[in-house]
Amino acid sequence: MTDKPHTLPAAESNPDNKLYTIIVFSENLAGVLNLVTNVFTRRQLNIESLNVSPSGIEHVHRYTITTWTDEHTVQTLVKQLEKKIDVIQAQYFLSDDVFVMDQALYKIATARLIENREISKAIRFFDGHIVEVNSTYAIVAKNGLPEETLALYRKLKGFGCILQYVSSGVIAVTKSPREELKEFLSLREEEKRQGQTMSEI
Repeated sequence: MTDKPHTLPAAESNPDNKLYTIIVFSENLAGVLNLVTNVFTRRQLNIESLNVSPSGIEHVHRYTITTWTDEHTVQTLVKQLEKKIDVIQAQYFLSDDVFVMDQALYKIATARLIENREISKAIRFFDGHIVEVNSTYAIVAKNGLPEETLALYRKLKGFGCILQYVSSGVIAVTKSPREELKEFLSLREEEKRQGQTMSEI
């Protein structure tokens, strides 16, 4: 998680650069996150967002990472990730291939919220929700695309009421009807059973 706003940079010096979402599945073991991020560091790729969570499959964790790069580099990156012993599978996607969402929290000054009604209007306009209020501060929550959570941050910053800002980083699910990780794990389990059968013959 981050307490500063993530940015959505342009392709900058390389016109072939695009924002890729990389999804990595790994064994739930200590040190895997460091192995994964080191692959990006060695290729001098900046991680725009990083989210780590359970995958829904027991003992398997999911890393959702976004980075700006070109297709050749991301292909090489994914191959290097899959060579890591604890990584089960790594894939990359463009924005059309995944459904993404970001969750953000904004801590704002209650005094500013009370004295300026435009702040409340802006929160409603951006589909934010005030989830807690006390005499010192109010907490606003918003779910949405990364550019939407960032837009609300910029709006609230313009009112001079922001005390803290934090975002979860992008989470993503693929739009493909196939569940390739489950297929891969099923195939690996079948190969394991066949290997055991052959050893018993």
